Amino acid sequence: MFFWFLGGSWVLVWAVLHDPSVDYRLVMVGALIPDIVDAPFGGLRLGHTLAVSVAVLLVVMVATRGRRRSRRRLLALPIGMLVHLVLDGVWMDTRVFWWPFGGWSLAGAGGLPSLSHPLALTIVEEVAGVGCLAWCWVRFRLTEPARRSAFLHTGRVGADMGPRGGTAGIPSPR
Repeated sequence: MFFWFLGGSWVLVWAVLHDPSVDYRLVMVGALIPDIVDAPFGGLRLGHTLAVSVAVLLVVMVATRGRRRSRRRLLALPIGMLVHLVLDGVWMDTRVFWWPFGGWSLAGAGGLPSLSHPLALTIVEEVAGVGCLAWCWVRFRLTEPARRSAFLHTGRVGADMGPRGGTAGIPSPR
Protein backbone atom coordinates (compact mmCIF):
# COMPACT_ATOMS: atom_id res chain seq x y z
CA MET A 1 0.00 0.00 0.00
CA PHE A 2 1.37 3.29 -1.05
CA PHE A 3 -1.14 5.63 -2.65
CA TRP A 4 -3.72 4.99 0.09
CA PHE A 5 -1.40 6.58 2.64
CA LEU A 6 -0.11 9.35 0.39
CA GLY A 7 -3.47 10.55 -0.88
CA GLY A 8 -5.42 9.74 2.25
CA SER A 9 -3.05 11.61 4.55
CA TRP A 10 -3.01 14.71 2.34
CA VAL A 11 -6.80 14.86 2.07
CA LEU A 12 -7.44 14.10 5.77
CA VAL A 13 -4.96 16.68 7.03
CA TRP A 14 -6.32 19.28 4.60
CA ALA A 15 -9.91 18.46 5.62
CA VAL A 16 -9.09 18.89 9.31
CA LEU A 17 -6.65 21.81 9.23
CA HIS A 18 -7.42 23.70 5.99
CA ASP A 19 -3.95 25.15 6.38
CA PRO A 20 -2.10 26.10 3.19
CA SER A 21 1.16 26.53 5.12
CA VAL A 22 1.50 22.86 6.16
CA ASP A 23 4.24 20.96 4.35
CA TYR A 24 2.05 18.27 2.82
CA ARG A 25 5.10 16.46 1.45
CA LEU A 26 6.20 15.77 5.03
CA VAL A 27 2.67 14.73 6.00
CA MET A 28 2.81 12.11 3.24
CA VAL A 29 6.31 10.97 4.27
CA GLY A 30 5.12 10.71 7.87
CA ALA A 31 2.20 8.58 6.71
CA LEU A 32 4.66 6.06 5.26
CA ILE A 33 6.96 5.89 8.31
CA PRO A 34 5.04 3.31 10.40
CA ASP A 35 5.16 0.73 7.59
CA ILE A 36 8.80 1.55 6.82
CA VAL A 37 9.73 1.06 10.48
CA ASP A 38 7.73 -2.14 10.98
CA ALA A 39 8.10 -3.88 7.60
CA PRO A 40 11.57 -5.33 8.38
CA PHE A 41 10.05 -7.03 11.44
CA GLY A 42 7.25 -8.59 9.40
CA GLY A 43 4.29 -7.13 11.22
CA LEU A 44 2.82 -4.70 13.69
CA ARG A 45 5.49 -3.40 15.99
CA LEU A 46 6.48 -0.08 17.55
CA GLY A 47 5.90 2.00 14.41
CA HIS A 48 2.16 1.35 14.68
CA THR A 49 1.83 2.39 18.32
CA LEU A 50 0.40 5.66 19.52
CA ALA A 51 3.36 5.95 21.91
CA VAL A 52 5.92 6.16 19.08
CA SER A 53 3.92 8.79 17.17
CA VAL A 54 3.57 10.85 20.35
CA ALA A 55 7.30 10.36 21.11
CA VAL A 56 8.19 11.70 17.65
CA LEU A 57 5.85 14.63 18.29
CA LEU A 58 7.61 15.36 21.60
CA VAL A 59 11.06 15.09 20.00
CA VAL A 60 10.01 17.60 17.35
CA MET A 61 8.63 19.96 20.01
CA VAL A 62 11.78 19.78 22.17
CA ALA A 63 14.28 19.86 19.28
CA THR A 64 12.69 22.93 17.72
CA ARG A 65 12.30 25.09 20.82
CA GLY A 66 12.74 28.69 19.79
CA ARG A 67 12.64 27.83 16.07
CA ARG A 68 9.02 28.34 15.12
CA ARG A 69 9.43 27.79 11.38
CA SER A 70 11.26 24.52 11.82
CA ARG A 71 8.71 23.35 14.36
CA ARG A 72 5.79 24.22 12.13
CA ARG A 73 7.37 22.37 9.23
CA LEU A 74 8.52 19.26 11.13
CA LEU A 75 5.22 18.78 12.97
CA ALA A 76 3.93 17.44 9.66
CA LEU A 77 5.90 14.20 10.23
CA PRO A 78 4.18 13.03 13.45
CA ILE A 79 0.86 14.28 12.09
CA GLY A 80 1.36 12.01 9.08
CA MET A 81 2.30 9.13 11.38
CA LEU A 82 -0.90 9.60 13.39
CA VAL A 83 -2.97 9.72 10.20
CA HIS A 84 -1.35 6.43 9.15
CA LEU A 85 -2.71 4.81 12.31
CA VAL A 86 -6.19 6.01 11.38
CA LEU A 87 -5.96 4.92 7.73
CA ASP A 88 -4.59 1.52 8.74
CA GLY A 89 -7.30 0.99 11.35
CA VAL A 90 -4.62 0.01 13.85
CA TRP A 91 -6.61 1.73 16.60
CA MET A 92 -8.87 -1.36 16.51
CA ASP A 93 -5.98 -3.50 17.78
CA THR A 94 -5.86 -2.04 21.27
CA ARG A 95 -2.83 -4.08 22.35
CA VAL A 96 -0.69 -2.53 19.60
CA PHE A 97 -2.27 0.92 19.51
CA TRP A 98 -2.07 1.51 23.27
CA TRP A 99 1.32 -0.18 23.75
CA PRO A 100 2.90 -0.26 26.40
CA PHE A 101 -0.19 0.36 28.56
CA GLY A 102 -1.58 -3.12 27.83
CA GLY A 103 1.74 -4.89 28.30
CA TRP A 104 5.22 -4.75 26.84
CA SER A 105 5.00 -7.64 24.40
CA LEU A 106 4.03 -7.13 20.79
CA ALA A 107 4.76 -10.73 19.85
CA GLY A 108 2.01 -12.24 17.73
CA ALA A 109 0.49 -8.85 16.95
CA GLY A 110 -0.01 -9.88 13.35
CA GLY A 111 1.19 -8.68 9.99
CA LEU A 112 1.09 -5.19 8.62
CA PRO A 113 -2.57 -4.28 8.07
CA SER A 114 -1.76 -2.81 4.68
CA LEU A 115 -0.39 -6.21 3.57
CA SER A 116 -2.94 -8.34 5.39
CA HIS A 117 -6.08 -7.02 3.68
CA PRO A 118 -7.81 -9.06 1.01
CA LEU A 119 -6.57 -8.17 -2.47
CA ALA A 120 -9.91 -6.59 -3.43
CA LEU A 121 -9.78 -4.21 -0.44
CA THR A 122 -6.16 -3.33 -1.17
CA ILE A 123 -7.09 -2.45 -4.76
CA VAL A 124 -10.03 -0.32 -3.58
CA GLU A 125 -7.81 1.52 -1.08
CA GLU A 126 -5.08 2.15 -3.65
CA VAL A 127 -7.61 3.44 -6.19
CA ALA A 128 -9.11 5.68 -3.49
CA GLY A 129 -5.60 6.95 -2.70
CA VAL A 130 -4.96 7.76 -6.36
CA GLY A 131 -8.36 9.49 -6.41
CA CYS A 132 -7.36 11.57 -3.37
CA LEU A 133 -4.10 12.56 -5.06
CA ALA A 134 -5.98 13.48 -8.24
CA TRP A 135 -8.43 15.57 -6.21
CA CYS A 136 -5.50 17.40 -4.56
CA TRP A 137 -3.86 17.91 -7.97
CA VAL A 138 -6.99 19.65 -9.26
CA ARG A 139 -8.04 21.36 -6.00
CA PHE A 140 -4.65 22.97 -5.49
CA ARG A 141 -4.17 23.70 -9.20
CA LEU A 142 -0.94 21.77 -9.50
CA THR A 143 -1.48 21.65 -13.25
CA GLU A 144 -0.08 25.19 -13.26
CA PRO A 145 3.73 25.00 -13.50
CA ALA A 146 4.35 27.77 -10.96
CA ARG A 147 2.07 26.17 -8.36
CA ARG A 148 3.51 22.71 -8.99
CA SER A 149 7.06 24.02 -8.66
CA ALA A 150 6.20 25.86 -5.44
CA PHE A 151 4.59 22.72 -4.03
CA LEU A 152 7.56 20.54 -4.94
CA HIS A 153 9.97 22.99 -3.29
CA THR A 154 7.95 23.90 -0.18
CA GLY A 155 5.20 21.32 0.23
CA ARG A 156 2.72 24.15 0.57
CA VAL A 157 -0.41 24.61 -1.50
CA GLY A 158 -0.49 28.42 -1.67
CA ALA A 159 -2.05 30.98 0.62
CA ASP A 160 -4.95 31.57 -1.77
CA MET A 161 -5.97 27.92 -1.30
CA GLY A 162 -6.95 28.41 2.34
CA PRO A 163 -10.54 28.25 3.57
CA ARG A 164 -11.08 31.94 2.77
CA GLY A 165 -9.06 32.02 -0.43
CA GLY A 166 -10.53 31.72 -3.89
CA THR A 167 -10.12 28.47 -5.74
CA ALA A 168 -10.14 27.58 -9.40
CA GLY A 169 -10.97 31.10 -10.48
CA ILE A 170 -13.90 31.45 -8.08
CA PRO A 171 -13.55 34.71 -6.16
CA SER A 172 -13.65 34.45 -2.39
CA PRO A 173 -16.69 35.87 -0.59
CA ARG A 174 -16.03 39.10 1.26
